[in-house]
Amino acid sequence: MADVLWRSHEIAAVVAGAVGGADFEARGVSIDTRSLSKGDLFVVLDGVRDAHDFIPAALAAGAAGSITTRPVDGPHIIVKDTLKALESLGIAARARAPQCLRGAVTGSVGKTGVTQAIRAGLIAAGRAHSSVESYNNHIGVPLTLARMAADCERAVFEIGMNHADEIEPLVKMVAPVAVAITTVGAVHVENFPDGEAGVARAKAEIFKGLSPGGIAILNADNRWFDYLKTQAQRAGAVVRSFGTASQCDAQLTDIASGRRVQAIIDGEDFDFEIQQPGVHWGLNSLAVLLMLQALDVERSTAIAALSAYAPLGGRGAEHLVHGPVGDFTLVDDSYNANPISVVAALETLGARSTSGRRIIALTDMLELGPDAASAHAALVQAIEAAKVDQVFCAGPLMKYLWDKLPPTRQGGYSNTAADLEPQLIAALKRGDVVLVKGSKGSRAHALAAALAALDQSSGGTL
Repeated sequence: MADVLWRSHEIAAVVAGAVGGADFEARGVSIDTRSLSKGDLFVVLDGVRDAHDFIPAALAAGAAGSITTRPVDGPHIIVKDTLKALESLGIAARARAPQCLRGAVTGSVGKTGVTQAIRAGLIAAGRAHSSVESYNNHIGVPLTLARMAADCERAVFEIGMNHADEIEPLVKMVAPVAVAITTVGAVHVENFPDGEAGVARAKAEIFKGLSPGGIAILNADNRWFDYLKTQAQRAGAVVRSFGTASQCDAQLTDIASGRRVQAIIDGEDFDFEIQQPGVHWGLNSLAVLLMLQALDVERSTAIAALSAYAPLGGRGAEHLVHGPVGDFTLVDDSYNANPISVVAALETLGARSTSGRRIIALTDMLELGPDAASAHAALVQAIEAAKVDQVFCAGPLMKYLWDKLPPTRQGGYSNTAADLEPQLIAALKRGDVVLVKGSKGSRAHALAAALAALDQSSGGTL
């Protein structure tokens, strides 16, 4: 059984709450009865429904107690504001673990994968803690902090944003000793009148929570590097860079077969394998190694963990599908999409050797603002460079790309992912490599799931 994480009297003191019912001990913290584990503290956070309605389900699932705004069944602590209480609990968790070295990751692309790869290295090095999935917003960050044990040695947190002034309060909660920005690009630009420049300023907010003398790990290949470096240094950070230039602290010199990274880090040559292919993951791997170094993980431990780290579901994981027309390879990169990540995925697809066809199924990229139409149409260049054989498009924005494609590359178009599904399945042949990519809101994941369901050997699940 897991160790005790919080006792009711400790929680009450931290959140300035009134205890109702019996004392209790919590072994975890949850905000969702669907994923709640026995012994968890259930924090009532209202959404579309009054979350107090879920108290019976939480108790049935074995919740140790709850944080609420009114008396309820079972052990509970009453507060004025449950989100503020969660934030206080997170800050208290940080304060009671002064020995813990904490890192934070943000970026327009790749922050979840990089965070989870760092997590793998931290786990290999000792008692570690991290964000799960994409818990990177005003709820996910304090929740992740609140789940951190008092004896944690190292931790890494993912921090996201859709608007300005969202990163600063979150990174101040975490108070990291090291931060990393994977890259800055045209993502969420619809919320910034000055476009990408506004995104860069918002990402630079991460330096405002960095501990004095902390380390900022930055992508020197990104066009915003000089700006971010200046902002980091103004905040008192020591800048460490990764990229392809010789002046980088971690220089990517080659990525053979898309998976074998050759690099020079602090003047020393390294050569190692990674599970996620592509130049972008070659660069990401260097960001991971610099962060692990900043969090006092031995380089040999870091490289071993990184080499074993497998892609997350929906973020480039590959599946050999034993379908009715024969075996084909599904590359499931369906969790999210923007112009940067789609181009990177296409470059990786084009670099791989295959005896079959290269096929890509794309759904709309969302939150791109007034340039959305041109951003979709511009993908035709990367598709041509990757020598993609067939392109399948779903969504009104992808229609702009579809209209730019030569007829020889047009596989199929529909207004929705669901309508595209039968066209895509009917076109499959033995030996195909099928990349599925799109924004979560445009349901690219449903296309990937439909292809996985064709597997006659595994029951068809991702």
